[in-house]
Amino acid sequence: MEINQKQAEALSALSKICVSPYHMVAEAKRQLAEKGYQELSLTEEWHLEPGQNYMLDVYQTTCIAFRVNPAFAPGQQFRLAAAHTDWPCLRIKPMPAQEAAGCRRLNVEVYGGPIYSSWFDRPLSIAGKVTCKGETPFKPECKLVDFGRPVVYLPNLAIHMNREANSGYAYNPQIDLLPIAGLADDAEKAEGDWFLQMLSAEVGVPAEDILGYDLYIYVQEEGEFVGNRGELLSAPRIDNLTSCASCLVGLLDSYRQDGLDMIVLFDNEECGSKSKQGADSALLPLVLEKIGEGLSLTRQQQLNLIFGGIGLSVDVAHARHPSHPEKADPTTDVTLSPSVVVKLESNQRYATDSMAAGVVDGLCRQYGIPVTHFSNRSDVRGGSTLGSLVSSWLPMATVDIGVPILAMHSARELMAVESQHCMDWLLSAFFSCVIEKARI
Repeated sequence: MEINQKQAEALSALSKICVSPYHMVAEAKRQLAEKGYQELSLTEEWHLEPGQNYMLDVYQTTCIAFRVNPAFAPGQQFRLAAAHTDWPCLRIKPMPAQEAAGCRRLNVEVYGGPIYSSWFDRPLSIAGKVTCKGETPFKPECKLVDFGRPVVYLPNLAIHMNREANSGYAYNPQIDLLPIAGLADDAEKAEGDWFLQMLSAEVGVPAEDILGYDLYIYVQEEGEFVGNRGELLSAPRIDNLTSCASCLVGLLDSYRQDGLDMIVLFDNEECGSKSKQGADSALLPLVLEKIGEGLSLTRQQQLNLIFGGIGLSVDVAHARHPSHPEKADPTTDVTLSPSVVVKLESNQRYATDSMAAGVVDGLCRQYGIPVTHFSNRSDVRGGSTLGSLVSSWLPMATVDIGVPILAMHSARELMAVESQHCMDWLLSAFFSCVIEKARI
């Protein structure tokens, strides 16, 4: 059987570009600008018009894009799809430069919930945002940086010195997770902080002009197709670049005459979403209030927009592990086969209810998109998503969906190639009035 790799190839290329949440937002803005989306500022008055497309850069780490469709009028449906721009990783602390055993190394902290062991003995790099001196103290200049080459490395302790390595070794983040950044050089010690000098050279500004940074360690490897027919994709940051990619495809490659359509790519989902740019904040309700004001909607009409809306929380889903079927629910069992997964959990760690799930099931039936349903085992606590958080601030029908993957939160994750095709088609259907049927 021929495997359709086109969408997965695009996802693999995206993972090479999007090496921090800041780079994901920059890439989203680039794609949106190419399709004519006009950038708005959170601090200016908005005067919006039907038939126009808009986008917002929220602190360079969250992106919101929406279109006011040509025949928009109060009472028409609001459709929202949300994903997240971050992933579990290591973040560099302030003043991180250390030296030990003749090596330079960086002091880091754990962000989110990564699988520690998967980060060892791989080429690693550094990316993120650097804040530099600006015209005034209240207007510092922010620059994106990506070293783009393996500049740090996290070596395992040899098996001879750690006999428990294969029997459940407990990594200490402050001891075991500090990456090496090269060999100590006595001749360079006179220059001061070697990490600041290293960062200065990469950003192209004097070290004394660097005020701070938000920097991530990332896996400096590309995606690879796996399997005899290339039917699987192994790549870093699948969670949640797969969903960001589909949200962008859905909004940019679809069209309908009425209503309001929006995607939100939030940061900080992996650490609980409680931030100024996270899903568990007033950000999105305030943006919708500004949209309502910009369209001259009454307060009642603004509320009707929310209550009559429907939202998709787009993240990844757990596929059954071939070696651990005991971890899967006995009836709502999901495999790695190409599909869209609807996720349900009675305690609302997933926001899905049967009505919202019915919308996704109906779209999948109409357009020939494979769909399955997932619940955790009753004796296993699963993860959560931003769906319940967004819908607690915006009380609208919401459904949690995703593509099935293995090795979730590992440095590299695994998915079926054609699952990306399935999710792209579903998001296009969600934001469209009419589309062609999927080829799955």
